[in-house]
Amino acid sequence: MIRLALGQMEVIPGRPDLNTRTILDMIEEARQGGAQMVVFPEMAVPGYLLGDTWEQEAFIRDCEAYGRQIIELSSAGIYVLFGNVAIDWNKTGDDGRVRKYNAFFVAKDGLLQGGENFPYPYRIKAIQSSHRLSDDAYFCSTRKLALEAGIGMEELQQPVNLTLAGRPVRLGCILGEGAWGDECYPGSNNVHQQRGSVDLLVNASSAPFALGRNNNRRRALAGLAGSTGVPLIYLNNVGIQNNGKTVYVYDGHSTVYNSRGQIIDSCPAFSGELKILGLHLAGGGGNPVPVSIFRDSGTDTIYKAITCGLGKFLSSTGIKKIIIGISGGIDSAVAACLYTLVLGPANVLLVNMPSVYNSRTTRDLASRLAQNLGCLYTVIPIQDSVDYTAAQIGQTPVVDLNSGREFQIPVTPFVLENIQARDRSGRVLAGLAAAYGGAFTCNSNKTEMTIGYSTLYGDLAGFLAVLGDLWKHQVYDLAVFLNDEVYGKEVIPREIIDLVPSAELSPEQAVEEGRGDPIVYPYHDYLFRAFTECRERPAPEDVLKWYGQGILEEKIGCRKGLVNQLFPESKNFIDDLEHWWKLYTGMGVAKRIQAPPVLAVSGRAYGFEHREAQNSFYLTKGYLELKNKVLKQRDSKAAESADGQKAPD
Repeated sequence: MIRLALGQMEVIPGRPDLNTRTILDMIEEARQGGAQMVVFPEMAVPGYLLGDTWEQEAFIRDCEAYGRQIIELSSAGIYVLFGNVAIDWNKTGDDGRVRKYNAFFVAKDGLLQGGENFPYPYRIKAIQSSHRLSDDAYFCSTRKLALEAGIGMEELQQPVNLTLAGRPVRLGCILGEGAWGDECYPGSNNVHQQRGSVDLLVNASSAPFALGRNNNRRRALAGLAGSTGVPLIYLNNVGIQNNGKTVYVYDGHSTVYNSRGQIIDSCPAFSGELKILGLHLAGGGGNPVPVSIFRDSGTDTIYKAITCGLGKFLSSTGIKKIIIGISGGIDSAVAACLYTLVLGPANVLLVNMPSVYNSRTTRDLASRLAQNLGCLYTVIPIQDSVDYTAAQIGQTPVVDLNSGREFQIPVTPFVLENIQARDRSGRVLAGLAAAYGGAFTCNSNKTEMTIGYSTLYGDLAGFLAVLGDLWKHQVYDLAVFLNDEVYGKEVIPREIIDLVPSAELSPEQAVEEGRGDPIVYPYHDYLFRAFTECRERPAPEDVLKWYGQGILEEKIGCRKGLVNQLFPESKNFIDDLEHWWKLYTGMGVAKRIQAPPVLAVSGRAYGFEHREAQNSFYLTKGYLELKNKVLKQRDSKAAESADGQKAPD
């Protein structure tokens, strides 16, 4: 048995100085705890998501220097395994710049291990990740080295030979997604698929949280450990990293698998920890009792991920005060709770900005929410400024200087809705944020962002969309969870949860009369999720096919029987489908490009992970043919029905 330390640390992207300090402190703690080996995550020194910072030679020289400090400390008689960028200053990468590797170092007694059977005294990532959020394009892989040498990857994927507890140990090093296996990443870890090739597998990773992804990862890792008969260490970091448009939370949850593929120990999710444990190597006997582990698919996990990510993001950006526009609706109520939990009520200013269309009901609910949370609260009516803006636009003449013609631009009811939304965000909230010394939020959810049901420079503005990766039904679930599990009382008034969702920007959105948003969330939430998150990425052609086959609800996951209830006629269904698809692929894209960063909790958050281009509206040929067929069938059935009702001659 070996005594092993898991260094599940917070990695701060772009700060090798701070990360190295954490690593050195953990090495000393592990040494004092009697550990023979301490393992740290992938890219533990520089961080992972750095973008074009990887092109700065001064930065990567810093990373090299901090790496040498860590190697020197391994002279304390402990194996130190850590991720860092490695540089071959004599070669170039595919981009023509100095060659860089996503590398994993094994150090002992001030020396690097593993150079006798590999071109470098470290191991490098086998393949470039296919994940959209990855920065692997800046690095060269084992596959690249194999192609250059004209050999197979298996010849390069050699273990690092160590001596632990007086016995030789063959250490298999896998970086990132390579441990998911050849099915996901062909050629990534085939050298470790045969029994007896290694005694211990270490998967150093930098894997962001996504709802349900850990369950898939565990199945893959357990399968790898069990099929090879080799214990496996999965080591991940915590904290946040971002690529500008998407903020990712790293949950850590490092796990240890025995040679049967059973989880025998783990680190907690979303918090840093150095954990020391005993582990039997392959063939060493002993199989500790498996431990149960949490399933990351519930609202409780969403809550942990969001509050952790929000707290880290506010800290990293130096934002200490928040202004939130609260309408008496569900989105702003949940956002207010989250920010209050992270910053405290004294640092959160809630602002209600009524116009003539805001009901007494929602105004009272906004006040009650603020009182329940103990936040600062103010009411700033916007009707006068909205009227003034509308009058300026509608009454000011526009002149054609060539012909001398004058005319006025009418302010339509739709334009008036947008003026209200922009007045609230662009004028009141932005002005308050500057005066108060804080930032203001974007309360849009993923449903609204999908089809652009938000106003550019209005309610889509703000420094962060903390709910931007949550569908509307998830926002409701989170509201109930906050009341029941976090606060233990009704902080969000039940009336807010029960109220019809409404923007309250026109007489057609009168909540007290039960009129609200044009989105039917129990159906459209799931339709939009299919557009964005389903692996098959269905287009209208697929949706209409499923509709015709009567399996649409099963495919997208909404309530059975709902589609026919909402759309008694096929034409209504088709019109609805085309309407939302046009918005999703059209104006919705333009708005998302200019939206604030989104805090990611799903496997396909808007921003860098959901890549899109501003193109024209398009329906496939197959869809148009299927549409004509469905409508003809409807007309035929209608005609048959009419014939059956004719009076006899």
